[in-house]
Amino acid sequence: MKIVAIDCFGYNLRYAHGEYVMSGDRAATHQIGTLVRLRTDEGLEGWGEITPLGDTYLPTHWAEVRAALHTLAPSLIGQDPTNLAAVRRTLDRVLLGGGYAKAAIDVACWDLLGQACGQPVSKLLGGVLQEDFPLYEAVPLASPEEMAAFVVAREEAGIKRFQLKVGNDPRDDAARTRAVVDAASADTLVVADSNGGWNLRSAQIATRLMADLPVFIEQPCRETDDCVFAMRHSSLPLVLDESILNLTHVFRAKFDAGAVSINIKISRVGGLTQAARMRDLMQELGMMVSMEDAWGGDIVSAAVSHLAASTRPENFQNASFMNDWTDGHVAGYQPRSHNGRGSAPAGPGLGIKVQTTGLESVFSVS
Repeated sequence: MKIVAIDCFGYNLRYAHGEYVMSGDRAATHQIGTLVRLRTDEGLEGWGEITPLGDTYLPTHWAEVRAALHTLAPSLIGQDPTNLAAVRRTLDRVLLGGGYAKAAIDVACWDLLGQACGQPVSKLLGGVLQEDFPLYEAVPLASPEEMAAFVVAREEAGIKRFQLKVGNDPRDDAARTRAVVDAASADTLVVADSNGGWNLRSAQIATRLMADLPVFIEQPCRETDDCVFAMRHSSLPLVLDESILNLTHVFRAKFDAGAVSINIKISRVGGLTQAARMRDLMQELGMMVSMEDAWGGDIVSAAVSHLAASTRPENFQNASFMNDWTDGHVAGYQPRSHNGRGSAPAGPGLGIKVQTTGLESVFSVS
């Protein structure tokens, strides 16, 4: 099988609950998404997606992603997309960095590999260990009352795991978290996620004020070393996210930071190949695994679903279906969550059918 053409499409994804707010006044009602289609000489098409969460959350943005894809695309012509290692070596020879753009290509190659084998990606990642799995939703940063009301409303839809956006004034953040815990069901899992928004002192104040709450603390500071320092005197379980990018970082997360879980974002770590490697290492280290992407729609949700379905249940914390958070329904709103749980499509590859109607054509290379 050979790649004969690469197409890049754009679209806007609106947030389903109005305005998405994180620490540091980072807020948006929509994001700009980029889809990649690899076409082959056998008539098969593979799809990937990269949708950054704004321009100041992670070190990338939509225009940079598209520029990188335009640079990388010619090198893919004639490549065998089922040889993922060779494709990645080609991309790395062409461009140093550009991991977010390469991630979308990597997912599209997994989609084609599954189609070529007649198997879902989840089987190629080791096999389905969870027919369905719990999903979480993020709670936008707002007043304690508004955040508690959001959780109560989403619990009625079956969601039992929540990631609270905190990371501003630590006393206000503690009040937000306490209000949510008081309003949520006893079996609801709550994570207070600063997205690296606290400095060292703020993180220490926040964790001290939350010490009696049954919550996880996620990425209190931007760098892992600062998270280690901030959590030194706290008994609350630590989740790391933005500062963990590779296998070496996974070891540091456990043995230096004492983290019990890592939240893997597929595009942030460079693709499904690297995400699966990190997931496997975390399982062997006895850590809990969460998985998602920065933002996205049906394609991102499908990739996440296959990684989640092939994860050991005893090591699985939660995943997110971004197509529940956004209107990015380019594949008929598939995969679809049910009562707060997700499952992976059973068809070959990602198992979804993408429609290009209404998408912006950014470029094509053949």
